[in-house]
Amino acid sequence: MKADTHPKYHMIKVVMTDGTEFTTRSTYGKEGDKLNLDIDPTTHPAWTGGSQHLLDRGGRLSKFNSRFSGMTFAKK
Repeated sequence: MKADTHPKYHMIKVVMTDGTEFTTRSTYGKEGDKLNLDIDPTTHPAWTGGSQHLLDRGGRLSKFNSRFSGMTFAKK
Protein backbone atom coordinates (compact mmCIF):
# COMPACT_ATOMS: atom_id res chain seq x y z
CA MET A 1 0.00 0.00 0.00
CA LYS A 2 1.23 3.50 -0.79
CA ALA A 3 2.27 5.66 2.13
CA ASP A 4 0.28 8.80 2.99
CA THR A 5 -2.77 7.89 0.88
CA HIS A 6 -5.24 7.82 3.76
CA PRO A 7 -6.37 11.00 5.54
CA LYS A 8 -5.32 11.56 9.14
CA TYR A 9 -8.07 10.97 11.70
CA HIS A 10 -8.30 12.96 14.91
CA MET A 11 -10.87 13.64 17.64
CA ILE A 12 -13.43 16.44 17.15
CA LYS A 13 -16.52 17.53 19.07
CA VAL A 14 -19.88 17.45 17.26
CA VAL A 15 -22.62 19.78 18.54
CA MET A 16 -26.17 18.89 17.50
CA THR A 17 -28.97 21.44 17.04
CA ASP A 18 -30.42 20.79 20.52
CA GLY A 19 -27.05 21.49 22.15
CA THR A 20 -26.03 17.92 22.90
CA GLU A 21 -22.41 17.12 22.17
CA PHE A 22 -20.39 14.02 21.43
CA THR A 23 -16.82 13.30 20.47
CA THR A 24 -15.87 11.27 17.41
CA ARG A 25 -12.99 10.57 15.08
CA SER A 26 -13.03 12.54 11.84
CA THR A 27 -10.97 14.04 9.04
CA TYR A 28 -12.79 17.37 9.51
CA GLY A 29 -10.59 20.31 10.53
CA LYS A 30 -7.87 19.65 13.06
CA GLU A 31 -7.61 18.01 16.48
CA GLY A 32 -10.08 19.54 18.95
CA ASP A 33 -12.21 21.45 16.39
CA LYS A 34 -15.95 21.78 16.92
CA LEU A 35 -18.50 20.85 14.21
CA ASN A 36 -21.88 22.57 14.67
CA LEU A 37 -24.67 20.74 12.85
CA ASP A 38 -27.49 22.67 11.15
CA ILE A 39 -29.54 19.51 10.59
CA ASP A 40 -29.40 16.33 12.64
CA PRO A 41 -31.53 13.21 13.21
CA THR A 42 -33.68 14.99 15.83
CA THR A 43 -34.78 17.75 13.44
CA HIS A 44 -34.56 16.42 9.88
CA PRO A 45 -37.87 15.24 8.31
CA ALA A 46 -36.23 12.10 6.93
CA TRP A 47 -35.79 10.82 10.49
CA THR A 48 -38.72 12.50 12.25
CA GLY A 49 -41.41 11.62 9.71
CA GLY A 50 -41.96 15.20 8.62
CA SER A 51 -45.17 16.54 7.13
CA GLN A 52 -44.51 15.39 3.60
CA HIS A 53 -47.29 13.27 2.11
CA LEU A 54 -47.01 10.72 -0.66
CA LEU A 55 -49.16 11.80 -3.59
CA ASP A 56 -50.09 9.25 -6.21
CA ARG A 57 -52.58 9.92 -8.97
CA GLY A 58 -53.19 6.53 -10.53
CA GLY A 59 -49.54 5.59 -10.75
CA ARG A 60 -47.46 2.76 -9.39
CA LEU A 61 -48.71 2.99 -5.81
CA SER A 62 -52.35 2.81 -6.88
CA LYS A 63 -51.64 -0.16 -9.12
CA PHE A 64 -49.80 -1.94 -6.32
CA ASN A 65 -52.57 -1.28 -3.79
CA SER A 66 -55.32 -2.45 -6.13
CA ARG A 67 -53.39 -5.56 -7.11
CA PHE A 68 -52.54 -6.68 -3.58
CA SER A 69 -55.40 -5.18 -1.56
CA GLY A 70 -57.04 -8.54 -0.80
CA MET A 71 -53.86 -10.17 0.46
CA THR A 72 -53.64 -10.88 4.18
CA PHE A 73 -50.75 -12.18 6.21
CA ALA A 74 -52.59 -13.69 9.15
CA LYS A 75 -50.87 -16.18 11.43
CA LYS A 76 -52.00 -19.78 11.08
